[in-house]
Amino acid sequence: MHMNSAPHLLTEDRADYERILDDALRTAHDRPGVDGIGERLNAEQLRTMALNATALITGAAAAEYEHFVKVREETRTSAASSVSRSVLGPAMGEASEAGAGFGAVLTVLAPVLAGTAALIFLLFGYILKLVSPEPAFADTLLTAGWFFGALTAAGILAAAIGLLITALRNGATQVPAEDAGGELPDEVARAREAWRHALLERGILPFLRAALADPSVDPASPTPPRRVNRIPKIGYSGPEFSSPSEGSTTGSRPTFTSPDFTSPDFGPPEHQPE
Repeated sequence: MHMNSAPHLLTEDRADYERILDDALRTAHDRPGVDGIGERLNAEQLRTMALNATALITGAAAAEYEHFVKVREETRTSAASSVSRSVLGPAMGEASEAGAGFGAVLTVLAPVLAGTAALIFLLFGYILKLVSPEPAFADTLLTAGWFFGALTAAGILAAAIGLLITALRNGATQVPAEDAGGELPDEVARAREAWRHALLERGILPFLRAALADPSVDPASPTPPRRVNRIPKIGYSGPEFSSPSEGSTTGSRPTFTSPDFTSPDFGPPEHQPE
C-alpha cells in the first residue's frame, strides 16, 4: 500500500495526516454521515482509499497548511540564528575575545606539558638516587618533578571546570525539540491545530461521506467502480464500452452504387469516329 505523493504535503507531516485519518475512522460511529462504516465498506478499505487520495484531501486545507509551514520555518530560522550568535559570538569578538581563546588553548596544553616534565624529572631523579655515590642534584630533580606534578593536577582540575561550564552554557542555548515529547512554540502550535482541524472537517470527513454514499463503490465487485462525485480516481478504470459485434445487424441496409460516367471522346480530326 503506497500513498500518493501530495505536492504540497511535506514528508514530515504525512504522519500527522495518517494519524488524523485513523482517529476519524476510529470515531466514525459517533459522526453523522460516516456512521455506516462496516455495512458496505470497512475501515481498512476506506483508509486505503483516503491514503491514495492524499493530494485531493489535503488540498481542501491548503491555505491553513501553507500558513503552518511558513510559521514553522520562520521559528526554526529564528532559533538557528540565536544559537549561531551564542556559539559564534565569542569567536567573532575583539582582542579580549582572542585572549580568551588563547587561555582556553593554554588550559588544555598546560597539563600535558607539566605532566611530561614531571615524568622526566621524577624518572631521572629516582635513577640518580640509585647511583652510588648519589649526585647532589638528584634531590633537585625530584623536587622539580613533584612541582610539575602539582601543576599537572591543577591543570586537569581547571580543564574539567572549563568543560563543565561549557556544557552548562550549551545546554541553556539548546533549541527544544518540536515534537516527540517537546512542546511547540505557541504560534506554531496554533497554526498546526488550525491545519489539522481544517484537514479533518473539510478534507477527510467529506471524502469518507462521499465514499460511503456512492453506490458504485462496491468492494465485492471484481471490477473497480467508476469515479463519481468527489471520490477520486483511486486506481479505478471507467466501464469498458465496446462497439457492436460485426456479425450482429439491426436491419437491412440498402446498397447504392454510383452511376457510371464516361468522358466524351475527344481527339484530332484524323481520329474522329467513323
